[in-house]
Amino acid sequence: MAEGDRRRRAFIGSFTAAGGPGLVTAEVHPDSGALTLLDSLDGVPDPSYLALSPDGNTLYAVSETADGAVAAYRVHSDKPELAGPPVPVGGGPTHLGLYDGHLLTADYGSGTVTAVPLRPDGSLAGAPSGLLRHTGSGPHERRQRGPHAHQVQPDPSGRWAVSVDLGTDSVRVCVLADGTPAVHRETALRPGSGPRHLAFHPGAEYAYVVNELTPTVTVCRWDADGGRLQPLTEIPVLPGAPAGDAYPSGIAVSPDGRFVWTATRGEDVLSFFAVEGGGETLRLTGTVPCGGHWPRALTESAGFLYAANERSGNVTWFALDPLTGRPRYDGSVDVPAASCVVFD
Repeated sequence: MAEGDRRRRAFIGSFTAAGGPGLVTAEVHPDSGALTLLDSLDGVPDPSYLALSPDGNTLYAVSETADGAVAAYRVHSDKPELAGPPVPVGGGPTHLGLYDGHLLTADYGSGTVTAVPLRPDGSLAGAPSGLLRHTGSGPHERRQRGPHAHQVQPDPSGRWAVSVDLGTDSVRVCVLADGTPAVHRETALRPGSGPRHLAFHPGAEYAYVVNELTPTVTVCRWDADGGRLQPLTEIPVLPGAPAGDAYPSGIAVSPDGRFVWTATRGEDVLSFFAVEGGGETLRLTGTVPCGGHWPRALTESAGFLYAANERSGNVTWFALDPLTGRPRYDGSVDVPAASCVVFD
């Protein structure tokens, strides 16, 4: 965007195989948080998850296909432009994060974490520099026959990368060794929980893992000095037994550390928690409808909460009560097969 242009934008991923438009840009209203769609680009298939570079100039997207790839886009205008050809990674990548001069992808299909080096301008430097292959399985007969890396991201200190694996019920704390991800320590969670995504408390001493195969959040203590994750308690994300399918997906923490929110598909609700004990305890305080069907991802931005509802094909936004953290539905835009929302 031009120098001095203070418009905030949202970038929305979608599944092109399910009719989605690809990568979508939207303008964010500064007061209401409302989204106004601007443009779209179908440069790569199924750009399901996105991440923005720290300088805001480059957007990265996984291509969640059986073969798997990652792409970089320049976002100087409202229509992103590919910054070079996509780079093949592991199969079925579902998440990505920036760490130590590399872009890391969590490859659900192949159960791997792939590292792609970056040039100083943020573009992809070429072929992957290394790959970490997860091993193990879990008790769920259909979903945990082998590893399924679902998320990878740096910790708040930037010293470590954490990889959440749904198939092995574990979180791996990693470093890069000559461009190859290597395990520093692996933390086991409850068998059959199916961990999906992890979010850190802003105090950096606690982390919260939302579990897909059981509707819970695991509260963990995080030691950045030793790169150690210690599970403490497991909290339900629903006030009672699920009425039907219930598959938690996204998790977000408020910037002030007072609230946590989760999204649950099937039940199609957003849950909100009060954070107590400096981050050590979560107390479920309620749920609200997500405003669509099958909320795949959840993002907090500038005091608003956004849900990407995959099967209803819309992105909804919610104002947040400053005293309770309760989301209040405020609006929606149509994005077929929406899967992710990030903000510049």
